[in-house]
Amino acid sequence: MEHIDTREKFDEIIQSDEPVIVKFFADWCPDCKRMDMFIDGVMDEFKQFDWYEVNSDEVEGLAQEYEVMGIPSILIFKDGEKLAHQHSAYTKTPESVSDFLHQQLG
Repeated sequence: MEHIDTREKFDEIIQSDEPVIVKFFADWCPDCKRMDMFIDGVMDEFKQFDWYEVNSDEVEGLAQEYEVMGIPSILIFKDGEKLAHQHSAYTKTPESVSDFLHQQLG
C-alpha cells in the first residue's frame, strides 16, 4: 500500500481513470492497528486495484473534505470523484471490508 503524504499527490492519485482504494488512518488509532493485521489478505483479493493510505493527521483538511468522520475508513475514487465510502464502524473485520469492496467494485 503506497503512502500519500501530500495534498498534491492525493489529488493526482484520485484522478485515475480506474478505481483506486484509499485507506484513511492515524497512528494513534487502535482500530487502524487492528485493520493492519488483516488488510493484506483483502489487498490480495483485490490486487487488480491500486491501494493507498493517508494519515488523516498528516494531510490537513483532507479527512474533513471527504467526510471521513472516523478512522479507519476505506474510500474508492475514480476520475477525481469519491465513488464509495466505508465508515470506520464497518471496517472492523476482513469480511466487512471485502464485502464492501465486492459490492462497489464487482
